[in-house]
Amino acid sequence: MASSIDSFVQRSLGTWESKRSGHNLAFRHVEEVESTIEILPVSLDDPGLAELLASHGIPADSIASPFHMAWEGTSDWDEDATSKGSCTLVPLPSDNSNGRLLRSTGYTEQIPAIGTYRFSDDGCFILITPYEGSSAEERIWFATNDVRMRVSMMRTQSGRGVLQASFSSEIRSGS
Repeated sequence: MASSIDSFVQRSLGTWESKRSGHNLAFRHVEEVESTIEILPVSLDDPGLAELLASHGIPADSIASPFHMAWEGTSDWDEDATSKGSCTLVPLPSDNSNGRLLRSTGYTEQIPAIGTYRFSDDGCFILITPYEGSSAEERIWFATNDVRMRVSMMRTQSGRGVLQASFSSEIRSGS
């Protein structure tokens, strides 16, 4: 039987069209972002994966379903600018519903990051990633095989304040 993380990654593979509404509480601003997200599997013999694991002292036999994510989008904050990036993500399951997630580049801070994940009883993927000056909490679930929902919050380092909150709907391209 496949683990929850294997199933989640498998369902996430592909190209997604995303619409995100972000609320920056510090600036009291709402931002609308449209982007394309591509999620591809990473081969276990990929040299970049081996280097990432070695740099963190992680044995290859402790990982599950590594994947690469790339995104490119535009914002109504600056319609002439394009935001893009990519990273490799490596699940490190501790059991069928919990584990850690290694990111080659963090979402909030552009440094490698390791967060903890769990699956709720209804199958929602919940990821909490601490950074030096803040933490990110993401919740991702599937409405259908071709529609994903994502809610995220950026919290202060203490975890008491919310800096930013967003909601994204993601539709698989070609569906």
